Amino acid sequence: MPRRAGRHFLQIPGPTNVPDRVLRAIDSPTIDHRGPEFGELGKTVLAGMKRVFKSTQGEVVIYPASGTGAWEAALVNTLSPGDRVLMAETGHFATLWQKMAARLGLVVEFLGTDWRHGADPEAIGKRLRADAAKEIKALCVVHNETSTGVTSRISEVRKAIDACGHPALFMVDTISSLASVDYRHDEWGVDVTVAGSQKGLMLPPGLSFNCISAKALAAAKSARLPRSYWSWEEMIANGKSGYFPYTPATNLLYGLREALRMLAEEGLDNVFARHTRLAEACRRAVRALGLELLLEGGISELLSRAPLAVHQLEQRHGNQGDQEPECQVLAQAAPVGAGRTGWKAFGHLCQIRNEREMPKILCVVETVPDQERRRRHEANEPDLRGPHRCELLIQQRANA
Repeated sequence: MPRRAGRHFLQIPGPTNVPDRVLRAIDSPTIDHRGPEFGELGKTVLAGMKRVFKSTQGEVVIYPASGTGAWEAALVNTLSPGDRVLMAETGHFATLWQKMAARLGLVVEFLGTDWRHGADPEAIGKRLRADAAKEIKALCVVHNETSTGVTSRISEVRKAIDACGHPALFMVDTISSLASVDYRHDEWGVDVTVAGSQKGLMLPPGLSFNCISAKALAAAKSARLPRSYWSWEEMIANGKSGYFPYTPATNLLYGLREALRMLAEEGLDNVFARHTRLAEACRRAVRALGLELLLEGGISELLSRAPLAVHQLEQRHGNQGDQEPECQVLAQAAPVGAGRTGWKAFGHLCQIRNEREMPKILCVVETVPDQERRRRHEANEPDLRGPHRCELLIQQRANA
């Protein structure tokens, strides 16, 4: 492959660009993970993650794993074979979590949506009220669905649970929202929060997290799903002194410490405001280009401040070798999930630091509609946009 000039610019929902400060921190000599220097590192990052989760009461566990590992940890530490779990179908990643739960021997009830809306607090409350025998042991919701760019209203879901007095554990996936969108583990009464390193935390993939309430820790004492690597017990016991029960991802923890410093320097509220500002700029731009947001409807709380998904005229990303020349440096995301040809997602987190960088991205996106309209015109194909494209997407998902 010929050498490409310039710096590769990753413009996908995740993994995100890793800031130079974090890359430099990772590029340090590995230390003894049983020595005192590592113990201080471990305590620093665990305390820093509590601040990001906005939790003073929960326990934090850091796994050398992707976010999928933290999904599994949340389930196997709290549930038993045959337990009934209620999950909200908000997109591709919610579906993957549901499939994992079923493979683990849990009985999953999936509350469907059209993938253009977040979890419905009213529908969740209605289903929990109907569960007079309290057979549902856990409710799982994805806070920000990477595949669709929809954010669910976690505080309202908590209110719905409380209104019907249901004792189900409340588990939330924040893999694409933590440190990007306001999230409050303690205040919103979440029992297990799942997170990953490769998005708002500005790291490469390889670390995942659980933030765990006292109620979830109590449930773990009677849970009977098999667990060893994912067990909270030894992780929490070792974490008190900053250590791990097995070999940790030391250099990624260096990066995490630096990323936490960067978040503290900017201030989480300022980070959220920056993401909100850039997300709105991105939405206005794609509307001006004649493209349709996957999520519409005027509910500002549902519009993701993290990844953005737009309907596109045709999936043209393909394999790496098939990319258009302008996409070879600025890599955009291929769609994920059912109806893969229905939309394109692109992110604006982490090293997308200010308004001056956004036009670079949008200039590339701007070329796509005209190119595709010309291609369709020459091929005598219909120009499927707007509601027609949405209908096609839903049909593709139904046939998948």
